[in-house]
Amino acid sequence: MSLEKTESLVLRTVDWSETSRISTLWTKKFGKIRALAKGGRRLKSSFENALDLLTHCSIVLLRKTSGSLDLLTEAQVLHGFSGLRKDLNALHASYYLAELLSEWTEDYDPNPVIFEQALLALATWSDLGDGKVCAGREERQGRIAAVLFRFEFILLLELGFRPELKMCTGCSGEVDEFQNVFSPAGGGVKCRTCSLADRTSFKISSESLQVLISLEGVSMENLQIIPLQIRKELRKIFGRYITYLMGRRPKLLTYLEAGCI
Repeated sequence: MSLEKTESLVLRTVDWSETSRISTLWTKKFGKIRALAKGGRRLKSSFENALDLLTHCSIVLLRKTSGSLDLLTEAQVLHGFSGLRKDLNALHASYYLAELLSEWTEDYDPNPVIFEQALLALATWSDLGDGKVCAGREERQGRIAAVLFRFEFILLLELGFRPELKMCTGCSGEVDEFQNVFSPAGGGVKCRTCSLADRTSFKISSESLQVLISLEGVSMENLQIIPLQIRKELRKIFGRYITYLMGRRPKLLTYLEAGCI
């Protein structure tokens, strides 16, 4: 057993006893871990607000073996992302991000890219909620959605599920831009012929496909506001693809669809 220090993002907490709780954390050094915070439920706990959901914190933990929980010994807040609670769409997007990291990643499988992109997304949404970026309601929704789509795309890349968007996943032939079909089971676009026997496939517009293609290379600063109709279609694409890969529908998808993000 050894003491380790790393940055983490709080994904989930559950009560363990009258005084302690178990936290699911996405850490920069170790990936997803579950750690016991003894005394974490006390009003004057040494952890204070560091174990609140979606908090970016610095932690010290005692690594254990044989499948037992790690022991959290210290936790200090680095960023609370207070602006998330001021915009319902930003909050739902953040909860969805936490759900994906908590339910769709393996324990002790570190990925610094996912960690940094998650923090960047949360910080961007928090700034929108705090009013640090001047934007009307529609523009704010568009920005929240664009950031979320980019995070989902990067997550797919890093987990090894990059969607094929230029060639048919069935026959490897070119796809007619006016007959675009996306197949969750196929892992990308299909030509019309190959899609006929694929029950998971559905038609998408060439405009949505072009936005999807652009998400891979664009930086957060250069993200464009996505029109409402394309947002709805992209949410359908990401929602069905991720649902297929996870084997279940993420709980927060319903709220994202209602908010058009």
